[in-house]
Amino acid sequence: MNEKKSGSMIGDALVLFAITLIAGLVLGTVYQVTKEPIAAQKEKAKQEACMEVFQDADSFEEIEILAQDGVSREMPAGWTEQGYGGVDIGAVMAAKDAGGATLGYVITVNDHEGYGGDIEFMMGVRNDGSLNGISLLSIAETAGLGMRAEEVLKPQFVNKNAESFEYVKSGAAGDNQIEAISGATITTHAVTNGVNAGLYYFREMLTEGGNGNG
Repeated sequence: MNEKKSGSMIGDALVLFAITLIAGLVLGTVYQVTKEPIAAQKEKAKQEACMEVFQDADSFEEIEILAQDGVSREMPAGWTEQGYGGVDIGAVMAAKDAGGATLGYVITVNDHEGYGGDIEFMMGVRNDGSLNGISLLSIAETAGLGMRAEEVLKPQFVNKNAESFEYVKSGAAGDNQIEAISGATITTHAVTNGVNAGLYYFREMLTEGGNGNG
């Protein structure tokens, strides 16, 4: 290899290195500039979702129920046996009135068993176990089918009082029955099972008679 060719290769390598370095610096700058607005937008969306499912609350205070390792979230006994192995519980917010009394809780649920992936939503549960409703945060189901969860499933969970819900193909008759989305049984199951998981978590971890700190 002659010196001219060797020098050309070194020059090309230096140019490539410079481009990569500049691109990295630009991306890093963009990330730093957009990080706070994105975080603020997410926090705003979370607060709006809390208000949607607990409209009479004056404020929301996140609570932590930690396992013995002090890091992971403690889950109720029998969680998997109850059929909730595909469901995670995220942030839990205590809904407070103007005087600071707890009216109930807003529970973030992430069900991994949706047809198109995770379905994440918040649900508001009052101290007596009644469900105010749910607010969908993230869903990526089939257009025209599972994506109809917002219009078909969500309204059916408003102001219901049931220990758990079941879905039927048509003609929901009781507070504990949800009419399935036509052609989207998997989505219906994921949302319904996620709500049931949230209610089970509430009873076991957030009430005085449960295992948690309620």
